[in-house]
Amino acid sequence: MIRRLLTTSIISTLLFALAITASAAKPPASDASSNSSTVAWNPAAAARYLDERQSWWQDWPRAQKDHGTVCISCHTQVPYALARPVLRNPLHETAVSAPEQAMLDSVIKRVNLGNEAETFYSDAVHGPGKTKEARNAESVNNVVILAAYDVQAGHMQPATRKAFDAMWVLQEQTGPKAGAWLWQNFHFSPWEAPESEYYGAAMAALATGTAPDRYAADPAIQPNLALLRGYLHREAPNQPLINRVALLWASSKLSGLLTASGRDAIVNEVLTKQQPDGGWCLTNLGSNQQGQVSWKRHDQTPFDLRSDGYATGIVVLVLEENGLAKTPAASKGLAWLTANQNKTDGFWPAWSLNVKRDPNSDIGKFMSDAATAFSVLALENSR
Repeated sequence: MIRRLLTTSIISTLLFALAITASAAKPPASDASSNSSTVAWNPAAAARYLDERQSWWQDWPRAQKDHGTVCISCHTQVPYALARPVLRNPLHETAVSAPEQAMLDSVIKRVNLGNEAETFYSDAVHGPGKTKEARNAESVNNVVILAAYDVQAGHMQPATRKAFDAMWVLQEQTGPKAGAWLWQNFHFSPWEAPESEYYGAAMAALATGTAPDRYAADPAIQPNLALLRGYLHREAPNQPLINRVALLWASSKLSGLLTASGRDAIVNEVLTKQQPDGGWCLTNLGSNQQGQVSWKRHDQTPFDLRSDGYATGIVVLVLEENGLAKTPAASKGLAWLTANQNKTDGFWPAWSLNVKRDPNSDIGKFMSDAATAFSVLALENSR
């Protein structure tokens, strides 16, 4: 994925175009007492944090894959790809960062390699079903990343169309999971667990709805979209609220995912979860419509109930994308995001749902990677 497949000038043009209007959000930091202030947030520090974390990921031995490529991670690479380009405009940058270029080159290389590229996980090493899960999750993440870069350029590049074609081939066509993609499951919520299958389907819908060239209207993919809409509608009541927030986001880009009443129901439920400080807590977004929570801590430690950057960032972004940017809830959420950035180091903290980790360790920063990206998206989208 790291070797260049498109010229720097073409990629730079696509990225610069995206930076002009795309939006991204970052979740707030954990300790308002140490980071809160009335000073505006620091885009330069956020960009520095994101670039440093992306460089670390690309150099991390466990992320290295075949053909000189790098694993696409839901917690670090995908949020980075959505958020980093939008920081070029406020920072008056005229060129993409080196880590971003390497990330994009790697994605395009793996798309063009197709099945010649080995999966990130395999049945032989990681257990039955892992090869398919890995191929499926990567196929969705590829289109999320590439469609985001294409949308502002106004045209779909060949690699993006090839990525979409590969994704639809892997979609389940029959059975109880028809319309979805069997997802990477290592029982690590929220992105590598049983509920992650639904999140992945929502992100596939989001990418399809945002892709240029009226891709969502392409007659060739209408059977796939019918299956996808059916799955998202059918399984929504069983999903944790954070997944229904993702559905709400996708519905702002692709028609036929939610009725007006369904949209309002999700919004109203989200508003009841806003904390007194104006933020949201990921732990509190884990219940389905029956009030059942499937999340369990692997190490039996208590869940963290503080407002966090990932939950606040994605909720505020989705409220904005659904025309609710001026509501008191969104305004309070934005204020929380502004106040809770670590303005020196640039990040917004968030914490693992699975185990208690050292927040200063590289693995402990995975949640902050996503939190920072979604916080940037929400804050830039509010301009």
